[in-house]
Amino acid sequence: MHGRKTTSVSDPKTRNAAIAAACIMLGFGFAAFYMPNMMLALGAHSPALAGIFAAVFVFGFFFVFWLRGRSQRRKD
Repeated sequence: MHGRKTTSVSDPKTRNAAIAAACIMLGFGFAAFYMPNMMLALGAHSPALAGIFAAVFVFGFFFVFWLRGRSQRRKD
């Protein structure tokens, strides 16, 4: 396996990482479901504000996983 350590799903560390990722995905999925309504409400006040909200939402999604990966790397 080229020196790579294999882990199983029953490993507590792997299981916790999978649970955390699933929670993050569900949270962002729930927010994405209501995002069109939020953008329409913001767009009624300012189209630029709705665009900024969308950009922050997408950036936040990747930022959370980047932080999670960085935290996991420090623990290893």
